[in-house]
Amino acid sequence: MAPMRRDDHAVRAEHESRDNAGEATLRARAVWISDLHLGTPGCQAVALLDFLRRVDCATLYLVGDIIDGWQLKRQWYWPQAHNDVIQKILRKARKGTRVVFVPGNHDEFARRYVEHNFGGVDVVDDCMHDLLDGRRLWVTHGDLFDGVVKHARWLAYLGDTLYDWTLEINRHFNSLRARLGLPYWSLSRYLKLRVKRAVSFISNFETAVAREARRRGADGVVCGHIHHAELRDIDGVLYANDGDWVESLTALVEHLDGRLEIVDWSLPDAALLLAPVPARQPEPTETALPAPVV
Repeated sequence: MAPMRRDDHAVRAEHESRDNAGEATLRARAVWISDLHLGTPGCQAVALLDFLRRVDCATLYLVGDIIDGWQLKRQWYWPQAHNDVIQKILRKARKGTRVVFVPGNHDEFARRYVEHNFGGVDVVDDCMHDLLDGRRLWVTHGDLFDGVVKHARWLAYLGDTLYDWTLEINRHFNSLRARLGLPYWSLSRYLKLRVKRAVSFISNFETAVAREARRRGADGVVCGHIHHAELRDIDGVLYANDGDWVESLTALVEHLDGRLEIVDWSLPDAALLLAPVPARQPEPTETALPAPVV
């Protein structure tokens, strides 16, 4: 059974408590997040802001579908929490975090600005990340390996609309479950993992992305797009999907010791998965990471 999510009021109270107590941040070499879908009601912006406030990393990768341009074209939706997320990311860039943005299909408008820097954020088509142990990971959103998005855009738009409806039904359904004292349950997640064709699509997508990473000479790949967090080996290639911040609230983290891990922020003790560093302790020396390879 899926764990219960922390509600927005509890998270906001936790923010205030931590700020007042001056709790130390949590350190990592690199963090990958994708599929935030800012600009949609489904975006879990408050939980995402909680995560961003807790994590301090040398490099933050935004692996596509950060802003949902498709939804904003249909109807404008931009609450304060979504603006807070953008401001927090820009603040991290100003304070020295290397922020790399790899646009996806929902924010493909940003692809016209590839090789530009905005507010300390580098916009790239894709890039390579060097792990502490020397392995190289190719970072891409992954939509170019989705035949529907690439060859049947109208069907992708239809699927996106149906997905939004599913999320809306899911919100009402989980409001009822919460009143009954039941934990959060994702209808869209359930459907994707139970419907045979959806499962087949995920499997084919993962294999195709891993194969392309091998062709590019990389040891692995980090992607998003399919809203399904995963960290596994595919024919000798490390496949990592950082998930999303609509359904699963997940991120991929490279710890200071080089370990890779999927962090599920819907778990109440998720922050314990990251190694804390006392606020007054001297910052550890970090190996300079190379500029993104486009």
